[in-house]
Amino acid sequence: MELIIQNIKKLVQVEDEPREKVTGKEMSVLNCIDNAYLVIKDGLISDFGAMTNQPAVSPNAKVINAEGKMVFPSFCDSHTHLVYAGSREIEYIDKIRGLSYEEIAKKGGGILNSAKLLHNTSEDELYAQSLERINEIISLGTGAVEIKSGYGLTVEDELKMLRVIRRLKDTTPITIMSTFLGAHAVPAGYKGRQTEYVDLIINEMIPRVAAEELADYIDVFCDKGFFTVDETERMLMAGMKYGLRAKIHANELDYSGGIQVGVKYGALSVDHLEFTGEDEIKTLLNSETMPTLLPGAAFFLGMEYPPARKMIDAGLPLAMASDYNPGSSPSGDMKFVMSLGCIIMRLLPEEVINAVTINSAYAMGISHTHGSIAKGKVANLFITKPIPSYEFMPYAYTSRLIDTVILNGEVV
Repeated sequence: MELIIQNIKKLVQVEDEPREKVTGKEMSVLNCIDNAYLVIKDGLISDFGAMTNQPAVSPNAKVINAEGKMVFPSFCDSHTHLVYAGSREIEYIDKIRGLSYEEIAKKGGGILNSAKLLHNTSEDELYAQSLERINEIISLGTGAVEIKSGYGLTVEDELKMLRVIRRLKDTTPITIMSTFLGAHAVPAGYKGRQTEYVDLIINEMIPRVAAEELADYIDVFCDKGFFTVDETERMLMAGMKYGLRAKIHANELDYSGGIQVGVKYGALSVDHLEFTGEDEIKTLLNSETMPTLLPGAAFFLGMEYPPARKMIDAGLPLAMASDYNPGSSPSGDMKFVMSLGCIIMRLLPEEVINAVTINSAYAMGISHTHGSIAKGKVANLFITKPIPSYEFMPYAYTSRLIDTVILNGEVV
């Protein structure tokens, strides 16, 4: 089927020569075409340009008139935990009363609370709850999402999570990448025996995950109070033996060495990065690892934000993601993530748009097919309501501005 969108006020994030990522000063540049058309065939972008150059329209084509509206590539949300059971608003009250993330975890809350809820939830019910969240983020403009396990913390419950992720991949139009995060926390039953839990991940979890082909990546929470650099290295090496590339939770709570170990093992991304100094920036420069910021978590937890401006000015690329999860970022709204990037971290609208499209696609390993408007890329995009400029997207931070969502070339 051929789908044509015409009279587009502005076609945003166009590329004649597709790039893997956008770095440093280039992040402030956003290529657009005014008064544009876009042609989609067989689920892919086949042509685009100015309306003055639009070719003849096939009589069998479906035509959408986008006059006064803009077209963006769909958001790529490269870090979520949206497969979970229940919610944790009681801990939200604890936060209001002044307890820290670490204090809540020590009293049995946090990740361990979600693990208990997930254990007592059937696979079908877990799928049903997660499907609601998938449909929610699709409506908010996300066309590709990475989903992590990590609320299982036992062999069978981690596999249950990953099977739900695979089921979502098979039954929804959104692009999904799956990450094994058995090293999200140490289960209560392994308190004081953390090395034994690491052994369980290496000797039982990773081989089972690989045997069922349930994950694209492996992740470790390398941070204060969670997993050490040495433990992280052991788990990453085990994952690499099974073809699982690394993605790291790093430096959310302190200077943990997580960024350095991520770069050392060729991690696709290192995520959070609230604690990032000169040494960490130097390590990331000239690496293939994408620094990924999760401002929703800092916002929700009342934590210090990563030094985003300093990182870009040093020449780094940046991606941004939602960290959608029940404990520290209960939202998958990537438009709000852009707003936090501009309002709190002082990034330009062009920089945040690059951070949630092409660079976050890179952080998922899919920037060759997603993240920009380019010929041959998957036709995942959205049409806005009439808006005055692309800057209006992060500016109007609570307004619902998306009119039409297109995934794989189909209106959903």
